[in-house]
Amino acid sequence: MPPTLRSYDPHDFAALHRLDQSCFPPGISYSKTTLRYFLTLPSADCIVAEDAGRIVGFIVSEENPPLAHIITLDVDAKHRRHGVGAALLEKLESNLALRGVRSILLETAIDNEPAVAFWKSHGYRIEATLKRYYLGRVDAYEMRKILPGASTAQPAKKEP
Repeated sequence: MPPTLRSYDPHDFAALHRLDQSCFPPGISYSKTTLRYFLTLPSADCIVAEDAGRIVGFIVSEENPPLAHIITLDVDAKHRRHGVGAALLEKLESNLALRGVRSILLETAIDNEPAVAFWKSHGYRIEATLKRYYLGRVDAYEMRKILPGASTAQPAKKEP
């Protein structure tokens, strides 16, 4: 049975922080202060995935239409490769598109091959390499996706 997706509730904070600590190494995982900062941004969106009442994943973004930035996508190790991340991403992209977002950026470590493959399989492409992005020593890819239906061309001006 697929996980239940819902909006973040402040009562979820401790579980989200524990999950982030388990998904990323020290120094890359977020401190409580930093995670709370991202979750409380006025432009933040956070979607939580639950399975049998337990949080098994979440995604956080910030937006300034027409651009959004995925801050993190975390999925419990036992639930990876079962569609949780894809379901969270699909819901987020749908929400963002409805709010006028046309382009989404994110960063991921270049040595995190499963993450790079995941993002590529969902239509994100590498735009740049950010040297020493993580911990001052690990390079990251900046990746971008143009949402379907978004056009980079400007509409033609009407002639008087």
